[in-house]
Order: sequence, then C-alpha cells, then structure tokens
Amino acid sequence: MQIPYELSLGWRYTRAGRATRRNGFISFISGVSMLGIALGVAALIIVLSVMNGFQKEVRDRMLGVLSHVEVFTPTGEAIPDLPTTLAEIQRNPEVIGAAPFIGAQGLIARGEDMKGAIVRGIDPAAEPSVTELAAQLSQTVLPRLVPGEFGIVLGGELARSLGVRQGDTVTLIAPSGQITPAGVVPRIKQMTVVGVFDSGHFEYDSGLALLHQDDAARIFRLEGPTGVRIKLKDLQKAREVAVQIAGSLSGDLLVRDWTRQNRTWFAAVQLEKRMMFIILTLIVAVAAFNLVSTLVMTVTDKRADIAILRTLGASPRSIMGVFVVQGAMVGVIGTLSGLALGLLVAFNIDTLVPALERLLGAAFLPQDIYLISRMPSDPQSTDIVPIAVISLVLAFVATLYPSWRASRVNPAEALRYE
Repeated sequence: MQIPYELSLGWRYTRAGRATRRNGFISFISGVSMLGIALGVAALIIVLSVMNGFQKEVRDRMLGVLSHVEVFTPTGEAIPDLPTTLAEIQRNPEVIGAAPFIGAQGLIARGEDMKGAIVRGIDPAAEPSVTELAAQLSQTVLPRLVPGEFGIVLGGELARSLGVRQGDTVTLIAPSGQITPAGVVPRIKQMTVVGVFDSGHFEYDSGLALLHQDDAARIFRLEGPTGVRIKLKDLQKAREVAVQIAGSLSGDLLVRDWTRQNRTWFAAVQLEKRMMFIILTLIVAVAAFNLVSTLVMTVTDKRADIAILRTLGASPRSIMGVFVVQGAMVGVIGTLSGLALGLLVAFNIDTLVPALERLLGAAFLPQDIYLISRMPSDPQSTDIVPIAVISLVLAFVATLYPSWRASRVNPAEALRYE
C-alpha cells in the first residue's frame, strides 16, 4: 500500500538533515521541543502516581486501625440494647465483622511525662474481625488484655515518647472526675503495659491506647460499649452501606463511615492532586507550543520546497498536512518517550528514592510529618490516559497555525530569488 506523500514528507522533515547550519539549528529546536514534552509528561505521571500511592498507603494504614463503619451514641453513653444493635447490623449482607468498643480520651502519664491519647476499650475476641491491626495482634498481644488486670497496649511512638516498654506501669487519667468532699478529683488508674504495636501510621502510633472494654467501662464509669465497629466486604461501598445500616437501626444512634472520619484530609489530597495536574499540564503546554517556533522556522526554510510542490500540483491542504504531520510526529514521539520514562520511574520509585536518600544523606519523607516513611507509587490508567491525550492534543493544536501559514505560501514569490 502506497504511503501518502504528506506523511512521508512530514516524517522526512521531522528528521531534518544537517546539511546546513540552519537545518541543524531547526533540528536542535525540534529535539528540545520533543524533550520538553517528554519531560513534562513524565513529570505528570510520576507526581500523580506518587500522590495516588501516598493516598492509598495512608488510607490502608488508617483502615488498619479504623473500621469501615462505626455506630455510636450521640451522647457518648453506653448503647442501650447492644445485642439488638449487633443483630440489626449483622443482617446487612455487606457486613463481615462487628465488634463493640468504648471510645474515650485520656491522659497517659509516666513520671513527669504526660501525653494525650485516644483510649479504646475493645473486646479482644471480637476486635480482630474488624481491623487488620487487631488481627495481627490477636495471637500475641491481645490475649494479655484480661479484664480486671488493667493491662494497656500502647502505640509504638507513644510508648517511646513516655520511655516505657512491656511490663512497665503508666497512669491513665480520665478527663471527667469524681466528686469528693475536697472537690472534683480526676479519676486515676495505674495500668500495666502488656504490649506495644506499630501500625505504620504515625498519628495512631503516637496517640492510641488499647485496653479491655470491661476495664475501660470501670475507669470511665460506663455501663457498657459506646459503639460498634464494623468491617465490610468492600470498603468502597462504606458510604452506601452506612446509609443502609442507619435506616435499619432502632434507637437514637449515629453512623459514620471511614470516608467521613478523615474527609478533610482526603479532600485536601484530592484538591492538591487537581492543582498539581493543572500546574504540570501547563509545563507540557509550554513544551508543546515550542513546536510553533520550530514549525515557523521550518516553513521559512522550506519555502522553495513548498513552491515546487505547489507547481507540481500539491494543494494547500496537502501542504498544510505535511507540516501537521511533522509537528504531530514530534508530539507523538515526545509523548511516548515521556510515558515510557514516567512509567519506568513510577514503577521503580521504591528503589530509586532510597538510593537518592543514601546518596544525598537526606530523608524525603519525615515520618512525623507525612505519616509514612517510604515513597509510595500507584500509577493509574485514569491519570495516564488523560495525560497522553492532552499532550497529543496540545501538540496537534500547536501545529495548526504554522501549517496554515505554509499552505498560504505564494509559489511565485517563494521562487523569485531562487
């Protein structure tokens, strides 16, 4: 099959020879435009992949500690009829685990050191069915939470900040005190550290303490669990299932899914991702529109060729097609090169970043700031396809004006001084 001459000639101009200094300069400018498009596309893919990986990593670590859905009382008191509430929750076919808990806040002290913490009273037998963290600790640490012995499990960062380890004692101070003849006195209880956990999420490792729900009920003066933690078959359906559970529950209870517990953080990440996409797309646009200057110079240099083609019967549309093909080729090659480079880095970032950190002697992700300690990456087709399409469209649009100018060249004027 014969290839249209517009295509073959456009490809020939893309590979502009270096017979003259002018042709060499045009070729150099064309290469710079191609490199700019490739780097812009690669940067977009790498940045968005890292942001996707960051969001996924933090979400997974959050859900290692948090449940998919929580049911709780609005006043913080015990659920009036826990067996009925559990039965109503478990009727939903999406529910695969449910465990009662007591949620409270308190101060944990060791000597002169004192830290605020989220105190969670759990049922060691039921908790592994709702969180990955509890499932990991089910055979080691959780069996040490025996009711009446007032054992406590601390997050790793919290334990290190207090300078305690397994077997040490800490003081748990409940925020609401008890009334005595001397006034309101905070409730204080000596607790034995029976274990330490590391979830990989700094916020919870530095501020979460687990104890048996019976001990928590005695310390916080509650009659029973204040809520139920629920695990679903599909965490992406959490909002939909939460609405279903809320409609099936009897009594004055509230329902909250994991997307609402940290919605400010997730909204901030999505906004940042959109802004980064826009900013980096402008970089691709600048590189793509460098094609305008390249094609204008090519058209000026090829005026005699254009005139000869016109005298041989080429139409203005064909002339325009030649230079559109030239610009499009630069855009296609630059985009494909950028895709290859971006995906190569995105899929190997877990080895490249540690190597750079060792080389530079710096940590790119301080754990106490970014919640995680390694650079994650999650390339997604929903990001990669739009990036490629936008790059190709911008490159194509950049070719239109110079190509139109080429089609308007007057053969007689172009050949007058040849």
